[in-house]
Amino acid sequence: QVTLLESGGGLVQAGGSLRLSCVVSGRTFSSLVMGWFRQAPGKEREFVAGISRLGGRTYSADSVKGRFTCSRDNAKNTVYLQMNSLKPEDTGVYYCAADPAISLVGVLLNQGAYDYWGQGTQVTVSS
Repeated sequence: QVTLLESGGGLVQAGGSLRLSCVVSGRTFSSLVMGWFRQAPGKEREFVAGISRLGGRTYSADSVKGRFTCSRDNAKNTVYLQMNSLKPEDTGVYYCAADPAISLVGVLLNQGAYDYWGQGTQVTVSS
């Protein structure tokens, strides 16, 4: 069974930073494409950032480009989301997601493509 456990969320002032972590167990981590999604109150869950199996390729949503960075450490079975210059509109529950993939360079943007999900961590940005 594959489990994903997010951590690092919290309350931060606008302009501040947070780093989210997601530890994966139950499957060879390097076989998984990883992604981060978020869901704001009253809104649908949306893609934030994704990273290929070996970390050579990343992709971020336009709303976070230049502010958020997705990375991974395959030796630690962990994917990260470094969030800088946070804005109140970044508030929401952040989820990490994983999907087994053959491609070494693929990044998945569609949440329907992911097989495994964490329970989420709350990020609140105050103005």
